[in-house]
Amino acid sequence: MRASSVFTISCMIFISYIHNVAAILNCTKAAFVPHLPANTTILSATVVAKNGSYGGGSQDKDFPSSATGLPALCAVQLQVYEAHSSYMVGVFLPSNATYNGRFMTTGNTGFGGGINWPALGIFVQYGFASMSTGSGHNSGAGDATWAINNTEALTDWGYRAMHGSVVVAKEVIAAYYGSSVQYSYYSACSGGGRQGLKEVQLYPEDFNGVVAGSPPWWLTHLHTWVVQIGMSNLPESGANRIPASMFLPIQNEMYRQCDPQDGLTDGVISDPYSCNFSSATLACSSTKTTSCLQPAALDTFNTLYNDWRDPSGNFLFPPFALGADYYGLAGSTSAPSGFGTNFVADMVLNDANWNWTTFNTSIVELADKLNPGGANADDFDLSPFQSRGGKLIHYHGLGDSLIPAGSSILFREKVAEAMASSSLDDFYRMFLIPGMGHCRDSTVAPWYIAGGGQTIPDSSHSVPGFSDAQHDVVLALMAWVEKGDAPDSLIATKFLDDKVITDVVNQRPICAYPSQAQYTGSGNVNESSSWACQAGSLISIPETKLGH
Repeated sequence: MRASSVFTISCMIFISYIHNVAAILNCTKAAFVPHLPANTTILSATVVAKNGSYGGGSQDKDFPSSATGLPALCAVQLQVYEAHSSYMVGVFLPSNATYNGRFMTTGNTGFGGGINWPALGIFVQYGFASMSTGSGHNSGAGDATWAINNTEALTDWGYRAMHGSVVVAKEVIAAYYGSSVQYSYYSACSGGGRQGLKEVQLYPEDFNGVVAGSPPWWLTHLHTWVVQIGMSNLPESGANRIPASMFLPIQNEMYRQCDPQDGLTDGVISDPYSCNFSSATLACSSTKTTSCLQPAALDTFNTLYNDWRDPSGNFLFPPFALGADYYGLAGSTSAPSGFGTNFVADMVLNDANWNWTTFNTSIVELADKLNPGGANADDFDLSPFQSRGGKLIHYHGLGDSLIPAGSSILFREKVAEAMASSSLDDFYRMFLIPGMGHCRDSTVAPWYIAGGGQTIPDSSHSVPGFSDAQHDVVLALMAWVEKGDAPDSLIATKFLDDKVITDVVNQRPICAYPSQAQYTGSGNVNESSSWACQAGSLISIPETKLGH
């Protein structure tokens, strides 16, 4: 299938959102100064011509790449000062010819800090005035050394810089165009997904709609779980070690058992949580001595795919979903992943020399007590956001090998408990994407929905021909907020080699949880029209029990 033959290549939906206003300020530092809050200074105001580029360069450690192929715009950089800290803000202000009267904010990654210029370049293509916060520090996603004994920077990263940046950006936008924004939106994945949930919980007035992808909302348990699973597969020479040579046999066995159980053998595990999986088939025996696991290594496998509990049996964190790749987090040969150890050392213990071999669940208790930066997004009563008419779209890849999808299911459970008298689907819908990894990508399964971090080669924003609320989660959110069209499903796409200039490999609907897409039994399985959303069962977290 050609992308152009499946859908009419049109950007009419973007054109319909154009807001006829004219910028009333020049794109100069002097023009903005009288309109800034007292705690804000302007660092630069730069005119960017059509098809131009803009970015922070190599000095922006988290986002060194520039936004490219831009429409004509004004790029503004600001510095906001709190009582004991400060943070940068980046804003793209499109020309009045393309501005749609709306505001879009995006997020950051992991422990990182910096202006997400590439994402701003995506959202300005829709016509949004777009903003990214620097989060109060400058580092890559895996570097948390900036946090050691730095509670103010932690607080900025946890939530304060995002909200403060939103407030300032709205004032800058109103001054530049001479009118306030009509609607405010947020879209990001991973660490940015967590930031979006924090905004919903703490500042429900900031946004009319939020898209939160794969959010690490329970940081104090996610990062400590990463340490625990890494330790479970060490040392490299131990009998408990799962050999690297077993990675593919393990993946193949999970797919052999689980793929047919969802009703169609298609290389996609659509429902890993209902798979009746037996890990005993991986065990070595007198007749099976190769491509198998010895008892201690089999115990390690069962640890990776079972709930994490403390010595008293209390639930701590959900495991990988069946089919998700364990090797990235648990395959290290010398120490657990820095995704876990850096959090503990730099954010919890303030000790760069911490010895990870001393880790135990008392550190989880300490992390919960400290909640570094107030970053956990665990205020589950979202009624203030709901009462303001806010809409939340939450998605997660079932093949996520960095943040288990079960954590998002657990979040939804907790919200349902806290808001027992509310119909969650009226304002909050979650989409579990079979086969998708962390925020994006899959070998076989369709995954592209124009979510955060899903930019693919040869596209500058939502893929031409897919510029509608069925295929683009941002447009789905706008349709829900502005027109009341709630999304029952999104159509995900897999492109050949993940390049939009090539063929569409397959598509299928991603249904609002707990519904699931089922093959209708006729038609091409690679076309979305051959699938339909069917009622599904709520998934209970914790629930996983392998090898018992």
